[in-house]
Amino acid sequence: MTEDHLPRDPKTVWVDRRVALASGMSAWREAGSGSPLIFLHGLGGTRGSWNPQLHAFSSTRRCIAWDMPGYGESSAESPLTYDRIAARLVELLDHLAIERADLVGLSFGGMHALHTALAYPTRVGKLVLADTSPAFGMNGTTPEEWKAARLDAMDAGETPASIAPVVLDSIVAKPLAADVRADLIAAFARIPVDGFRAAVECLPHNDVRDSLHKITSDSLVIVGELDGETPVEYAQVLHDGLASSSMVVLPGIGHLSPSEDPTSFNEHVAHFLTGEPT
Repeated sequence: MTEDHLPRDPKTVWVDRRVALASGMSAWREAGSGSPLIFLHGLGGTRGSWNPQLHAFSSTRRCIAWDMPGYGESSAESPLTYDRIAARLVELLDHLAIERADLVGLSFGGMHALHTALAYPTRVGKLVLADTSPAFGMNGTTPEEWKAARLDAMDAGETPASIAPVVLDSIVAKPLAADVRADLIAAFARIPVDGFRAAVECLPHNDVRDSLHKITSDSLVIVGELDGETPVEYAQVLHDGLASSSMVVLPGIGHLSPSEDPTSFNEHVAHFLTGEPT
């Protein structure tokens, strides 16, 4: 098994890596050393979605931001399921000789974190669940409606790269810093059309409400006050259902809290991970 270390930009703190695992190619961005901290991106992201967090945490932690299966340089799973996503993540942890890691998941990535914590509880330390949901359709949206809203553009010939600016701008409540917005657009653009389709088909199968109490990891539920995708009400269900959790609502922030207000987001996450009071 050979691991590729891709060329590193000297202006960054990270290196991009990839390895052929038994289940397929997995790629990630890594920075720092210390206790491992894994970042799981959302439906419209790849490893580059977490650059502000890698800058912030790599001085004290081994930070790993992956490309989920079918995204970026990671090969697809067919069919893509939450169980397969969790298994691929644990396979990567095995390759990296990581026995236990803290997970930070945004939106769809938060769902991956929840499913991983349920399927592999001994491999998960603390959980940060950002702008995510314990179940699909809590607002009455049907899977067919939701999928059509995201796949009609692909059917019309658009690509993740072409829709990235409009989609990203539509789900934030606070204008993104120019460099952060550019990184998010670039991260979104790295999603293959087939990978995006598979993820859209997978996402509506999420419903862990009846199992939340089984997750004993200390958890931080963090959500933007103005998040219209996974609103505060969803975060409250997570907080109420998890065995051990705290909850933070970021005022004036939308669905991309790690990017809209990286300073506040990172401060809350840092305090949670270290156990220090805010």
